[in-house]
Amino acid sequence: MINDVVIKELTQIPDERGKIMHMLRKDDDIFEEFGEIYFSIVYPGAIKGWHLHKKMTLNYAVVNGMIKLVLYDGRKGSPTFNEVQEIFMGDENYVLVKIPAGITNGFKGIGTKPAIVANCATLAHDPQEIIRIDPLKNDIPYDWELKHR
Repeated sequence: MINDVVIKELTQIPDERGKIMHMLRKDDDIFEEFGEIYFSIVYPGAIKGWHLHKKMTLNYAVVNGMIKLVLYDGRKGSPTFNEVQEIFMGDENYVLVKIPAGITNGFKGIGTKPAIVANCATLAHDPQEIIRIDPLKNDIPYDWELKHR
């Protein structure tokens, strides 16, 4: 697991009308600050990434569908420098993943339906704060293709 990344199991409360899906509260241990919340829809097989935030902490939860979230620690001096971590999250694994600034991240829609990724970020979007990296042409030691294990 990459240093400083937190994965928290989330609660779902179902009843005959539907369900409530908890994500993040201001009194949670991992809550830092509120900047904005937005939703990103990713189609099956599509890749959104790589993204590297200079200051922003991300808090991802997938409220519908499934994604493969991939993290890369390019922080020199980190005990997990150059490590890659995969997290499968969504319908089958409802969790919150807290990604600190400096961790490169991207995700791929998996399964048969679009996924909805919620992000409660610590800062409002600032195009000067994010570094975008081509998902297929880069120095990150990761291959987005389906793994046949």
